[in-house]
Amino acid sequence: MGLFNYLRNKFAGDEQKVDDKKDHKKNNDKLNTSEEENILANKESYVKGLQKANNGFMSRLKSLSSMFHKVNEEYFSELEEILIEADVGVQLALDIIEQARRKAKVENITDPEKINELLVEIMFQGYESVGNNIEADIRFAKEGPTVLLVVGVNGVGKTTTIAKLANRYKKQGKKILLVAGDTFRAGAVEQLKVWADRIKVDILTGKQDSDPSSLCYDGLYKAKTEQYDLVIVDTAGRLQNKTNLMDELAKMKRVMSKVIPTAPHETFLIVDANTGQNGVNQAKIFKQATPLTGIVITKMDGTSKGGIILAIRDQLGIPVRFIGLGEAMDDLKEFDLDSYLYGLLIGEEKNV
Repeated sequence: MGLFNYLRNKFAGDEQKVDDKKDHKKNNDKLNTSEEENILANKESYVKGLQKANNGFMSRLKSLSSMFHKVNEEYFSELEEILIEADVGVQLALDIIEQARRKAKVENITDPEKINELLVEIMFQGYESVGNNIEADIRFAKEGPTVLLVVGVNGVGKTTTIAKLANRYKKQGKKILLVAGDTFRAGAVEQLKVWADRIKVDILTGKQDSDPSSLCYDGLYKAKTEQYDLVIVDTAGRLQNKTNLMDELAKMKRVMSKVIPTAPHETFLIVDANTGQNGVNQAKIFKQATPLTGIVITKMDGTSKGGIILAIRDQLGIPVRFIGLGEAMDDLKEFDLDSYLYGLLIGEEKNV
């Protein structure tokens, strides 16, 4: 039961290293920003962005433990309800509670606070064992343009996320091309054009209701001949007819492969954290339609439920690659498990 101590000690150690290096920088202003400073800045973004989730989840655990002097079946039932309402998912919640109940019995743990720590550790054991091995950053092709296909239902923040990704990689010196493949939704193309102009990246558009596959062909051909580094392709987010969705995405991928055989190199699904289990169900449909290489969770700063990341990992086996922690362009962060756990479970020390 050392997860809380591990997180506190890790970031406390980085804070000390930063303080030491700041003292050294007084004598050498040319020193670059340290890795520890980047880690701490990332942690602070998570703390701020996950404040609602922290208050919603940890405050309920603390409130529950204060009501019981000793755990019993009623306590475990209340824990189960907290997990389900945090969007962990019913089956995963049941599994976690059963593991906690068995371990508590074997180790003779009856202190509610110790049970809470045990519960949290079990929640993240599965993700922790594989999550830290996931590379969140886009995996760029060794030769030619890298193609990122972006899918997701309307309203989840797909267009804004595309803009944030484009801005991120433009800052890294990449030559970016956006392809406005959502040709059926009124205003979708114009919205993406506004973002392209704002962050000063190129965009390829077609006429309203034009064939998105044809636009993809033109976009990848342009990217290949004009030596772009990254092509980000927007897609329609209609789920009313799953067959049409599957057929449309399959056609787009076939057309892409005619220009760049390995395209798309990445396929990201955008999920709104506020949709909870509906977001997980959406993900299942898109996973049937096309292989997914990663999930981007948006609007995490606006939800009091932090369990959707666990639910997606448990039910879909797809890693979260980026997480939206605010509205600013730089608030889309690479998903980091330790920073996420710190923000969700510990947060500001006044909440501990």
